[in-house]
Parts: sequence; C-alpha cells; structure tokens
Amino acid sequence: MARKIVVTSGKGGVGKTTVAANLAIRLGALGKRALVIDLDTGLNDLDVDTGVENLVVYDLIDCIEGRCRAKQAIIECPQGKNAFVLPCVRNVRAESGFEDKLKELYVGLDSSFDFIFTDSPAGIGDGFRLAISSSDEAILVTTPHLASLRDADKTAAMLRGAGLKRIKLGVNKVRGDLVAGGLSLSPEAIESALKIPLLGVIPSDDEAFLRDAGQIPPDSRSFKAFKVLAANLVNDKRKIYDCLSGYRGFAGYIRRRLKNGL
Repeated sequence: MARKIVVTSGKGGVGKTTVAANLAIRLGALGKRALVIDLDTGLNDLDVDTGVENLVVYDLIDCIEGRCRAKQAIIECPQGKNAFVLPCVRNVRAESGFEDKLKELYVGLDSSFDFIFTDSPAGIGDGFRLAISSSDEAILVTTPHLASLRDADKTAAMLRGAGLKRIKLGVNKVRGDLVAGGLSLSPEAIESALKIPLLGVIPSDDEAFLRDAGQIPPDSRSFKAFKVLAANLVNDKRKIYDCLSGYRGFAGYIRRRLKNGL
C-alpha cells in the first residue's frame, strides 16, 4: 500500500515541484517505487522539470476522462530507475465528479507504488483542496523568506483542518552563509515558528536551479541533501543536512565575506 503524500506550499516559486521530483528520484535509487502526479493546475511544469516533456502521449486528464489507462500515461523518469511521473499538460477542470474519479485513480495505483506524491498548486484555493483530497500526509515546502513563511503558516492550518495527521516541513533554498552570519532564520528556528516537524533542508544551489531533476551532480550540496531527505522519509528519522558546513569559524567568516563580495 502506497504512502500518499501531497507536496505543497503557501507561496509559489519556493521549489515545490523540484522537491517532489528529486525526492521521487532519490527514493527510486533506494529501491522504492515512487510516482509524482501533476495536479499543479495552471502551471503544469512537472514534465519539464523531469525532462519527459517530449515523451508525453497521454496525461492525467486523459486518465480521468477515460481516454487511456493510467499505465499508458505514466512515464518512467529517464534519470532514475523506479521513479515515475503522471504528467498533466492541460489545466485541470474540477468539474462535477472529477474529485471522485481522481480518488478512484489513486486507489487503482495504490498497489503499484511505495510512494505516490501529488504536486499541488501553491496557495489554498480550489486546486489545493483537490490535491489534498487523495493524500494522507503532506510535505510543506517553504523558504526562509518572510512572505513564504507567513503563507506556509496559513497552508499548515488548512492541512490540519483537512485532517492530515502527518505534516512535515521541507525548507528549501537555505543559504548557509546567511544563516551563519545571523542574516537569515535557521531551519530549526523555522521549525519552531511553524510548529511542524522538520523533514529536511535543501541548500541554495545553482546546480539544482540550472538542471532537470535527476541531473544534479552527485558531489553537489543539493544532491546530498535530497539523499538525506529521502532516507528520512523511508526510515522515519530526523537527520538534517548541514547547510552551514564550511561557513563556521574564522575560515567560514572569510568564506562568507568573499561570497557576499564584502
């Protein structure tokens, strides 16, 4: 039976889709079958983020409207074994009966995967409510920026109100130099403020920004952080990637000054 997890955020642009895609690929590397379903209505970028945009024949809407079976629309990520995508290249029209058909789709996929992630739209609108309707758990993605944190707090309240019992926090785009210099909140401070258990931390990393999911170099900071994140999810542990590594002490102080051009 699959764990059904919605990956959501209060604010757009925090890297929610990137987190969902890379997490599925890293879980695949651990031998877990992971599927990401694109319900990010209006944007629908999951196929691009995973590099399968030229492989799409059918999508989620085709499954819901009966034009194909789910296995005909699901695409295995070319960058990683056991990681799959169910893309949606058109806007989702939440018409009468859509939610029930969506739930039936999830039930039909339940025995084929260990993890089913739903890439939710940012915010707390109708698309968000549709995305959480078939999930039992949530990963709330935020960044250390104030606007993102405020919106994450509102989203967390909606998730709790919907009855999701297991809500974990993923803090993305963390700059260790700013945290070490006291110029940005630490992930632990964010965890305390939002009162949500921390699942993992992903550092700000140009390698992740410039590449598709699964193509991040193994020696990069973000690759290592996603490995830790996936292991935490599988083992239900709390091991947090150290984004401050290299920025502590006198040598770290010099490195911070050089990084910020001071």
